[in-house]
Amino acid sequence: MTLNCKGQLIDLSHPKVMGILNLTPDSFYDGGRYTNDKAVLSQTEKMLRDGATFIDLGAYSSRPGADHVSKDEELNRMLPIVRRLITEFPEILLSIDTFRSEVAVECLEAGATLINDISAGKLDGQMLPTIAKFKVPFIMMHMRGTPQTMKSHTVYENLLVDILAYFSERINSARALGIIDIIVDPGFGFAKTVNQNYELLSKLNLFQNLDVPVLAGLSRKSMIYKTLGTTPDNALNGTTALNMVALMNGANILRVHDVREAVECVRLAKIVLENERLP
Repeated sequence: MTLNCKGQLIDLSHPKVMGILNLTPDSFYDGGRYTNDKAVLSQTEKMLRDGATFIDLGAYSSRPGADHVSKDEELNRMLPIVRRLITEFPEILLSIDTFRSEVAVECLEAGATLINDISAGKLDGQMLPTIAKFKVPFIMMHMRGTPQTMKSHTVYENLLVDILAYFSERINSARALGIIDIIVDPGFGFAKTVNQNYELLSKLNLFQNLDVPVLAGLSRKSMIYKTLGTTPDNALNGTTALNMVALMNGANILRVHDVREAVECVRLAKIVLENERLP
């Protein structure tokens, strides 16, 4: 299982780590930390040194109830950083976390590698055609509603069946346009209760039936810190525990704030899984 990233084939049979870099003032964990060039460059260098294969840039907070941000503001936050990172780290594989096709176009033209869309193309009808035009990998996440309304959309007829059906439709729509490289993200915390998140994680292996790579984004989320009665700042240990569960259940990419710990998790999971397959 591979992704074509600017002509470079990324082998996902060995899971990879995607480092999160939020350029927003209001993200739930690291909002406001990376609002100047020095901080952005330092954190990016650290994540790459710690073993991140991808760096995921976001300029629109998607936490529940987050404020709406205009397209112009999103681009003003994002585009200069994309250009600076491409200049400083020419081999970097930049993922752009956006649901807006116009933002995707600007960033891809500036050198970004893939697009990570929380709406799987449903919030902007031009997103799938844009991905098809640029021939880049596309991460499609499951979400109902918008970040502002998703907490009111947590009633499912059958959680797993409904989400798998959602992805089947989205994948078929993407394939019809000639999109080859697709990754699915079940969307932990997006239009799901805490219990639903854990049900989803425990049955993550079912997503392998979609025959595309699976991304798990669990890092420091409320399903961890609320369950443990703590805060996002103190949720690294819980994140590592659930990242291991995700890897054991077939996750191909871990999207995290803490790259070194996730890379260590991948290394240990690989040994466990290799021994599991021995006769």
